[in-house]
Amino acid sequence: MASTIPRPETWLKPTPRGLYVEPGDFYIDPTGGADRAVITHGHADHARPGHGRVLATPGTLAIMRARYGENAGRQQQALDYGERLDINGVSLCFKPAGHVLGSAQAVLEWRGSRVVVSGDYKRRRDPTCPPFEVTPCDVFVTEATFGLPVFRHPDDAGEIARLLHSVRLFPERAHLVGVYALGKAQRVIMLLREAGWDGPIWLHGALVALCDLYRDQGVALGDLRHVGDTPKAELRGAIVLAPPSAIEDRWSRRLPDPVTCAASGWLRIKQRARQGGLELPLVISDHADWDELNATIDEVGAPEVWVTHGREEALMHAASQRGIRARALRLIGYEDEDPS
Repeated sequence: MASTIPRPETWLKPTPRGLYVEPGDFYIDPTGGADRAVITHGHADHARPGHGRVLATPGTLAIMRARYGENAGRQQQALDYGERLDINGVSLCFKPAGHVLGSAQAVLEWRGSRVVVSGDYKRRRDPTCPPFEVTPCDVFVTEATFGLPVFRHPDDAGEIARLLHSVRLFPERAHLVGVYALGKAQRVIMLLREAGWDGPIWLHGALVALCDLYRDQGVALGDLRHVGDTPKAELRGAIVLAPPSAIEDRWSRRLPDPVTCAASGWLRIKQRARQGGLELPLVISDHADWDELNATIDEVGAPEVWVTHGREEALMHAASQRGIRARALRLIGYEDEDPS
C-alpha cells in the first residue's frame, strides 16, 4: 500500500521570496514583505521589516522592534521554545538554534511529514542563548556558511586567551575588537567575563542599544561603558568593541595606539586578516564549522538534507557520500548581514 505521507517538496517550496509553506500559507524568513512571516532570528538578512503578521520567539521580536520600530510587523505573535501552534493544519514549534538571542529552528509537521528549518545555527556553548537542540526529522534544511573543510574553528576560550595575553603585553595600548552588533558583541563580552575579565568593556555607540536589549532579556554583561568623549589616556589598556567598519574609520583615532582585532569565523583564512589590516585576528564564529555541520546532519538522522545559503556543493557531496540525499535550494538574499 502506497504511503499517504506527503513528500516535503510537495508542501515546502523555495521561491524568490523565501521558503513557502503552502498548506499553512506562510513564509519562513521571507526576503520581502509577506502577509505571514515566520522569523528564525533577528539578523537583518533573515528578519526584514514590512511584514503583515510576524511569528517569532520573544527574543527575536524584541530585536525586531529595537531595529525596526513600527515596521517590525503590523501584528506580532510570540511563540516560546517548545510551544506548539497550528497554522491551517501545519504544526509549528521553535527549538533553540544556538546562534544569537532568540534564534530558533522552525519545526514543521504536516500529515506525518516533519521538516526542520535550521535558520543559522552553531553548536558551541554560548552563554547568551540556549544551545542548539537536535530534532529528528524527515528533511533537515541547513545553512552552509562555513561548508568547506578548511573551516574548522578553534576553541573559543583559546582565542579569548590570546586577546587577554595581548592586553597584558601592551598595557599602554587599547585593544579595538571589530564585532557585529547583534550576537557577536554580546558573546565576546560574555567570553571575556568567563575568562576573568571583570573590568569595564568599552563600546562604540552603535553597539549600546543591542547590549541594553540583551540585558533587558536577562543576559548579565557586566560593566559596559560608552566610549563617547572619554579622554584617550583613560582608554590605555582598555578593551573596546566596535563594528568592523570602525576599525579603519576616523573614530578609532580617539583610542591610544589601538591594537586592531576582529572576531569572525572568516579569519580562519589568513588573506581576510591581511586585507583588514588586523594585528590580532580572532577566529570566533556564530555559525557551525565544517565538522559541526556534518555532525549535525548525522545527529538529526534525516534521510534528506536541503542546503541553503553558503558553500552548498561540498556539504552536499559529503552528505551524499554517507547515503543522505542532498539538494541545494539556492535561496538568495541571506548574506546581507554577515555575523559570521
